[in-house]
Amino acid sequence: MPGEVKQLEMDNKDLSCRLTLAEQKILLYEMIFDRLDVGIHVVNRQESTIVYNAMMGKLETQDPGNVLNKKLLEAMPFLQAGNSTLLAVLHAGQPLDDRRQTYINAQGKQVVTVNSTIPLYVGEDLVGALEIAKDITYIQTLAEKIADLHQNLAARQKGGTVAPPFAARYTFGDIIGESEPIVAAKAAAERAAKSASNVLIFGATGTGKELFAQSLHSASPRKERPFIAVNCAALPEHLLEGLLFGTTKGGFTGAIDRPGLFEQANGGTLLLDEINSLHFDLQAKLLRVLQEHSLRRVGAVNEIPVDVRVIAAINVDPYEAISNKQLREDLFYRLGVVTLKIPPLKEHIEDLPLYITHFINIYNEVMGLKVEGLAPDVWEAFQKYSWPGNIRQLQHAIEGSMNLIVSEHQIKSHHLPVLFKSVLAEAQKAKGSFKAAESASLTQQRDAVEKNMICSALAAAEGNITRAAQSLGLTRQLLQYKLKKYKAELDQPVR
Repeated sequence: MPGEVKQLEMDNKDLSCRLTLAEQKILLYEMIFDRLDVGIHVVNRQESTIVYNAMMGKLETQDPGNVLNKKLLEAMPFLQAGNSTLLAVLHAGQPLDDRRQTYINAQGKQVVTVNSTIPLYVGEDLVGALEIAKDITYIQTLAEKIADLHQNLAARQKGGTVAPPFAARYTFGDIIGESEPIVAAKAAAERAAKSASNVLIFGATGTGKELFAQSLHSASPRKERPFIAVNCAALPEHLLEGLLFGTTKGGFTGAIDRPGLFEQANGGTLLLDEINSLHFDLQAKLLRVLQEHSLRRVGAVNEIPVDVRVIAAINVDPYEAISNKQLREDLFYRLGVVTLKIPPLKEHIEDLPLYITHFINIYNEVMGLKVEGLAPDVWEAFQKYSWPGNIRQLQHAIEGSMNLIVSEHQIKSHHLPVLFKSVLAEAQKAKGSFKAAESASLTQQRDAVEKNMICSALAAAEGNITRAAQSLGLTRQLLQYKLKKYKAELDQPVR
């Protein structure tokens, strides 16, 4: 009997150790999943989410805490059983590989992903489904540029007429809009086109800054010369310097003699998009090139004269960027000789029908459809929506909807892209909360607005108090005070 008791104690101890190890493994797996650069979403046989990592939340602009351990259709009410790839795989037991998806996230930026959805089996029993989403936005952009270059090369080999490898495609005639803000911006840009001065264009993401930049070049005396655009935020800093200014053989390990974009754009126009993402050291080198009209390749000692008109683009107010140490003040004065503001769509919403008609006509021709407009409820939702992603987001919504149309002549609510329906639902919920707050006191309304702004800033800064304070225009100490004040109501991890 004592021997049996001792054996039972040993068995219990062994079981306890195994349970502890299993819990440790689960914690390790969760940490690993949250550090992967791919989105992971797993549902079980009961259609509840059991794994939803940070990257998937970032791609789909969802809080993992609002999705985990909940039924998929309850956590994401904008989804329908018929258009969920996870539920389709869970019910059919067959994988869906390499499905490309394009959408606008909550920050108004276009995101391109490749998704694979796989059934999960234990033995012969189907126990769940796994979806893996890979962000290929940058790769997609590069692929499109390479395709353009290949097209030009093929045309040259055939001896045909070729558009210049670096040519602007748009003119002022391509800028749509009859509202006062757009007419004024267009008139200012047309005047600037005749000048040789550098131009700084600022406006929110998706407003059409590059469209204006290309139109400026097309209407300028430099129109027969190259137009080259580069997104400063899309490339690592250690590559950007060589890309902009060129490299010299022997300048560093593996370096070769290669002209940079300034030399390639000589006589023409260089568009530097998201200029505020450049490191201050690189901004100082750019300032010198603009002042001296000459450059020195990386690793070289000799100066090369260049004649380039620079158009810089930025998605925030330039004075805000200067205040936040994202843009050198001296560089701003050199770039912003002419400054153009492109208004967000919400400031010229009267142009919405023109844009809708324009995009519908484009995709009717591309897809062979005969769509005539929007259903009344969709039109009403579009009018009331604030469009944080601006015209680009509208174009995505139209294109995504028309991909689901077979023979209908109107875009209806069930045609709208899944994630866009989610955004609309959140916007309507926020408006409902605001209306409910209208009956509250001024102090209560002020506190509610302040709490929402703090939550949004912390979310954008991924919980970093210093960065959140900068975006709010507060000191770190004052933000910490406010966090303590609202501690009971703010459910937000900070660091």
